[in-house]
Amino acid sequence: MNYIEQASKHIRLQEGIQAIEQLLLECYLKPGISTKELARKTLLPTPVAAAIKRELIKAGALLQDRGVRCTKGGLTWVERNWGYRGLDHSLYHELFDETKWMESIKDVLIILEELLALRPSADVQIDQSKCTPETSLRRAILCLKQHALIGKKILCVGDDDMVSVSIGLLLQRLFPDGGHTVTHVDVLDTDPRFLSYIEKIANERKLPIVCHRLDLREPLPENLHKQYDCFFTDPPYTLQGMSLFVSRGIQALKREKGLPIFLSFAHKSPPLMLAMQREFVCMGLTVSANFPQFNTYEGAEMIANRSQMFILRTTDQSKPEYPEKFTDALYTGEVKRTLRTYRCKQCSKDVYVGMNGEFVTIEQLKNEGCTGCGYDRFEMVDKRQVTADRYDKSNLPMNSTADARNDV
Repeated sequence: MNYIEQASKHIRLQEGIQAIEQLLLECYLKPGISTKELARKTLLPTPVAAAIKRELIKAGALLQDRGVRCTKGGLTWVERNWGYRGLDHSLYHELFDETKWMESIKDVLIILEELLALRPSADVQIDQSKCTPETSLRRAILCLKQHALIGKKILCVGDDDMVSVSIGLLLQRLFPDGGHTVTHVDVLDTDPRFLSYIEKIANERKLPIVCHRLDLREPLPENLHKQYDCFFTDPPYTLQGMSLFVSRGIQALKREKGLPIFLSFAHKSPPLMLAMQREFVCMGLTVSANFPQFNTYEGAEMIANRSQMFILRTTDQSKPEYPEKFTDALYTGEVKRTLRTYRCKQCSKDVYVGMNGEFVTIEQLKNEGCTGCGYDRFEMVDKRQVTADRYDKSNLPMNSTADARNDV
């Protein structure tokens, strides 16, 4: 019997079934919880939380007894289907306390420090940069706090930060007796060095990780579509890189509302942040939370060794910006060295972007809109390498109107 499906048949929620799952989980983790506290924990209006509670009581998962708690059947269902049997409840609650979590899993951090010290060197040509062991572990804790870790299928879209390993080690600490087999982590990456190292660690430490080598410019294989409950990504810090990596993740997610996306991205200027938010809207995503300076990196002076963490959530309008093969410039160095022709999807006017182009960056073009009609969606139709260090009209297509103020 699936209590979640049974309850969702009788109550329509804009938040999706994630809200029902979280409410049931809160009752499991804190027996005797009040309806008002359930509403606070799930960020739902009290009448909505009460309605979900009533449906779960009807379904036989909950009972009202000095607060709300799971029935015996509800307890068994949560432990069997979501894998909570054997959970160290005391540690679980400590990890939600910002003042205690680091001390509680200091032993895990020590292991991570040893493992990450031996990871391959960063390849700056593909915008790799190494986050610190503490940052990698903080991402796993954030996933736990969002109820997106235990019992879930998790995807890492690129994983030179080895978040997959942090998740695996955290699970072992949360389930000290072993036997937890419900959570799975998959890794997509183009770098065979990191994939081999992650696989080696997973095999030696029996972590639930599977690696897939994939150039994310290529379409996502069909067998990875609609499989996952959340994903992590720390993409190249270009607008195209962010949109591509998030697009691949969206394709991999289950078709449900409210699924979390953990996106790490450099702190950028207001125009680029505006362009990013345009991309979020275009892909049907909402910004659930933003944590400035959440991530710390080793030797990444170009981004001041820090980046922010977005938690995005899916809606019933979520779709990838780039569902097919990607042909645009992707990495920072590549973007800076090219002149690209974008065609307006509304009036078909060609606009030139990049070195000596009409617009320096695609985010500038999207913010200002097509020079012909003002529309803000484009497709790239041509790309060429530009080697000139200074403004040179010989690099421009014949009908370009760029001027020297657009120099890179």
